Amino acid sequence: MHALLGKLEKLFRKPGTPSRRPVRLVSRGKLTAVALCLSLLLGGGALLAQTNAAAQTDRIAALEKSAADNATAIAAAQSAGDNAWMLTSAALVLLMSGPGLALFYGGLVRRKNVLGTMMQTFAMMAVITVLWALVTYSLAFGTGNAFIGGLHNVFLHGVGLAPDKDYAATIPLQTFMVYQLMFAIITPALITGAFAERMKFSAMLVFMILWAFLVYSPMAHMVWGKGGFLNASLNGKVPCLDFAGGTVVHVTSGVSALITALYLGKRLGYPKKAMPPHSVVLSFVGACLLWFGWFGFNAGSALGASGLATSAFVATHFAAAAAAIGWLAAEWIRNGKPSALGGISGAVAGLVGITPAAGFVRPMDALWIGLITGVFCFYMVVKVKNMFGYDDSLDAFGVHGAGGTMGAILTGLFANSVINPIYGAGKPTGFFEGNHHQLLNQLIGVGIAWTLSIVGTLGILFVVDKTLGLRVSAEDESEGLDLSQHGEEGYEFDHA
Repeated sequence: MHALLGKLEKLFRKPGTPSRRPVRLVSRGKLTAVALCLSLLLGGGALLAQTNAAAQTDRIAALEKSAADNATAIAAAQSAGDNAWMLTSAALVLLMSGPGLALFYGGLVRRKNVLGTMMQTFAMMAVITVLWALVTYSLAFGTGNAFIGGLHNVFLHGVGLAPDKDYAATIPLQTFMVYQLMFAIITPALITGAFAERMKFSAMLVFMILWAFLVYSPMAHMVWGKGGFLNASLNGKVPCLDFAGGTVVHVTSGVSALITALYLGKRLGYPKKAMPPHSVVLSFVGACLLWFGWFGFNAGSALGASGLATSAFVATHFAAAAAAIGWLAAEWIRNGKPSALGGISGAVAGLVGITPAAGFVRPMDALWIGLITGVFCFYMVVKVKNMFGYDDSLDAFGVHGAGGTMGAILTGLFANSVINPIYGAGKPTGFFEGNHHQLLNQLIGVGIAWTLSIVGTLGILFVVDKTLGLRVSAEDESEGLDLSQHGEEGYEFDHA
């Protein structure tokens, strides 16, 4: 206050007056009042500045909290949306097994084998589920080496509701686990089409359990598991592009189907005796359910409700349609008529062919993949099968083995970083985009799948055959699997 008063006196001193004898323009009392007012104003300003600074700090803190809350809410919403889509996709893939595949295969066999054939798919839904929970999930997706997972997740130990960022950062690990389970169910079920109407139910169960251990688990780990030799998304040594299971599901099941058909031998009377499907209607419904469920199979493999899921969904539908047209056109040219069975077989072939490519290719490329696969699988079923004379009862190899192999190769050609920059932004993905080495990677992946399937399946068949026996007796085969293996019939026409 005194310092302020002194400054005011200097300010109001008459100019030219010596400082020792000041002549003031205003009285000291007035100066004191002015000084008091200024002091109050300056103090109030400082207080106001302090108040404004505190308010600004509070506002910044509130904005930061609001932003954090919004980010948390957005992350929670994304997680909820992704989880909902993945649980839906898991249900869609299960629908592919039962009723989809069960009806598709069930309609293609003779009437006396319809229940026996459908029971094989149904049994996989139960047996593989329990096996997955106990150990095979850990072998497929647990941390291990480049070829097989470890035992860290046996009995689903550590598989909880928190995400695993290596696999899917926005969904619970348990959701990822149950989604992958549905793939493990349908894959061995596909093999049953090759040995339909002639394998013991007990032998089938043991064969499939061993196959899940020795063929499916290592192949799934190599392509999709942490540290897998062929894993393209987690820096595998040979990155093989397989979005939803071209090698893991279709090549392994299809090649194993061929080996099983060759080992078992032909059905009684084949090929001299006609063995037409007993109900193409059932197969038609089953094929349409497969097409529907395949959206979960392929679009679900994006592991979230994202633009990549949309791209895979579109590619899946386009390929199925193009393949159906391709198969029907080839059949029309060859036989003079397009058949319903040919149409649904072509659609399934296209779905198989696009499976490894669904998350990597553009819509027009999907049309090409579908068309090529549809015509190729028609040729394998109509020409190659007859040429070599093997009895692949329901063409499991002709559609899944051949279609999966062709699809995996075409993936290496058509994959595009615009859809999925799996190797990083600005880096080409497929052969036509400039990554010529990718075709070799695809061939290596296919080669490993073929080798593992042939060696593993032959070994399992030999062991089961020598212990339980694989094939039903001639009498049981003539009677049909429904009565001989299950003691019931699919159709009771004699009873009202």
